[in-house]
Amino acid sequence: MLPGILGRKIGMTHIFNGVGKMVPVTVVEAGPVYVTQIKTDDVDGYSAIQVGYGDAKEKQLTFPKFGHLKKAGVGKNLRTLREFRVETTDGFELAQEILVDIFADGEPVTVTGFSKGRGFAGGVKRYHFKGQQMTHGYMTHRRPLSNGATGPQRVFKGKRGPGHMGDAQVTQKGLKVVKVDAERNLLLIDGSVPGPNGALVVINKVSK
Repeated sequence: MLPGILGRKIGMTHIFNGVGKMVPVTVVEAGPVYVTQIKTDDVDGYSAIQVGYGDAKEKQLTFPKFGHLKKAGVGKNLRTLREFRVETTDGFELAQEILVDIFADGEPVTVTGFSKGRGFAGGVKRYHFKGQQMTHGYMTHRRPLSNGATGPQRVFKGKRGPGHMGDAQVTQKGLKVVKVDAERNLLLIDGSVPGPNGALVVINKVSK
């Protein structure tokens, strides 16, 4: 069984559980994905299953990617390819369709995606710096002041300051599948999922 699946974040809503408690959930359209390559220890040095997800126009594919999908016999133009490590590749075959029913209600998962891009941001917004007073003659307010050390006379690597905020890979742990809607390929996940609506996310099972 595949240890994860690719999906697209739809948005947030809420449902009521069996005892009438409201549970906020994120709706993810997960799958179907198609097996595009099977990697083995003998040939590739490790065992993994490569899957493809999402529809794309033929003109959006590169020639190598088009040939790769044609060789796999998928018969569809897939937008995104990802790998999942597996212990054994038994039971998998090229062009095999994998649906969202590999998950079960109540199963713990981790979700990986890219956070919302916020553009250029200052230190107060980006790292929650305190800032200076707005009155009594202060003229710095939210601006950064001294930026480097006086001894080495340079700025140390990793110093926090203004810059590009967001649009970084985030893995959200401690999530749980509340409900699996196999008919509509939907996963209802307890809690928030990184990224804007419509973004690609990777849902992984939690290894016990």
